[in-house]
Amino acid sequence: MFVRLVYESFRRQKRRKLLAGAAIAFGVSVATAMIGVATDVGDKINRELRSYGANLVVNPQEDTLDVEIAGVNLKPPSDGAYLSETDLPKIKGMFWRNNVVGFAPVLPVNVVVNDVKTETTLVGTYFSKPLHFGTENFVTGVRATYPWWRVEGSWPNDDSRDVLVGERLAASLGQKSGGKVTVDGQPFRVTGILSTGGPEDNEIIAPLGLAQQILGKPGVVRRVYVSAVTKPEDAFARRDPKTLSPEMYDRWYCSPYAQSIAYQLQEAIPHSHTEQIRQVAQTEGTVLSRIEGLMLLVTLASLFASALAVSAAMATTIFERRREVGLMKALGAGGVSIASLFFAESALLALLGGAAGFAGGSLLAYQAGRWIFDSPITIQPVLFPLVLCIAIIVTFAGSVAAIRRAVKFDPVYALRGEA
Repeated sequence: MFVRLVYESFRRQKRRKLLAGAAIAFGVSVATAMIGVATDVGDKINRELRSYGANLVVNPQEDTLDVEIAGVNLKPPSDGAYLSETDLPKIKGMFWRNNVVGFAPVLPVNVVVNDVKTETTLVGTYFSKPLHFGTENFVTGVRATYPWWRVEGSWPNDDSRDVLVGERLAASLGQKSGGKVTVDGQPFRVTGILSTGGPEDNEIIAPLGLAQQILGKPGVVRRVYVSAVTKPEDAFARRDPKTLSPEMYDRWYCSPYAQSIAYQLQEAIPHSHTEQIRQVAQTEGTVLSRIEGLMLLVTLASLFASALAVSAAMATTIFERRREVGLMKALGAGGVSIASLFFAESALLALLGGAAGFAGGSLLAYQAGRWIFDSPITIQPVLFPLVLCIAIIVTFAGSVAAIRRAVKFDPVYALRGEA
């Protein structure tokens, strides 16, 4: 009889049930999409933010030594400290190597241009350098680390004697793509004019080997800029790894915090010290926190709207069925039996609406990933039970007031249609 009552309720009130189910499905769809995006948005936004440049810099360890006597800083000049170029491929041997989008070594050299006593800086780096570590082959350089750099002309090859000239320096020298520039008495071909909006616009960017040759120090680099996908910083990330227990240290080491990746870079590159580029790292954390907060707000708003719609539909349904409730009470049905009937209907409605909402939310998340990140977001099936639980909670929250009122119906007035 109980099952038949539930069935008849759905059969005789198709429109009411359909409207309530649609409200549940809509709210659950938004919640499913937001949950799916939230589980994947960190990596995707981090990868998007990596197009704005490096977030870690590796310097020689000697640069961190401060020697001060009687208020006089006796720190040795930084020009004498270098890293070894042969150690750079070891970056791909560390634990979080797959999170490293790219890295670019830098070797600045003060030079004179075109024999007119115009002093500037020639910066040696990798443009798109093929490297290998063990059995892994990869390509890295400024084209991966700084994808927003723009070149009018063409990029030099890493094994060539060609250079890029910053657009402001090129304007002052009258240089154009395809021309020649003389650096410390040596002629080089200009393959392109570089525009970055930064100090590079006043510099010459050359292959690393060329800068090493001009400086007379083969196989050295001054610093390395690393672009890595990281997890937003929290209180645990800021703890000193030396003070952690072995279990906590493993957790810290195996989390893609900027600090833990920096720590591993120091392990990979001998005699080095790695620091965050704080402006970049802090901006990433702020952006991610605000986006996650916005998604939470949208999710709560959609679920609240669904609960209100369910509440209105359930109140109307119970009002239309007041004579049925009165008859059940007159035949001896207690408040628990009546409440169980309506909660069973609500649960069934929640399961149907939740299943439809999960399907709709999966499609919405997939399309949102394509539209926003140009990469689809796939909802994991493990979220399905969680989504159904959310649907049941929302439905019960919207139904409880109306069901409580039905339990309190006076059968005499209800049968007369006056409740």
